[in-house]
Amino acid sequence: MRIDIDRDVCIGAGQCALAAPKVFTQDDDGLSELLAEAEPGPMVGEAARACPVQAITIT
Repeated sequence: MRIDIDRDVCIGAGQCALAAPKVFTQDDDGLSELLAEAEPGPMVGEAARACPVQAITIT
C-alpha cells in the first residue's frame, strides 16, 4: 500500500488525522503528513474519503 499526500492541495482540515491517527498527523503549518512509523490499516481508506479536497491517494 502506497499513501501519498498532495501537499499543494491539502488545506489542513485534519480529517485524515482524525480518521487514522496511527497513519496521519499534521505538521507545524497544519498540513497533513504521514507518520514515520505509520501503520496502514482499514481506516486509511476512510481518511482518504474524508479529505474534503481529495489530497490523499492510495495505490
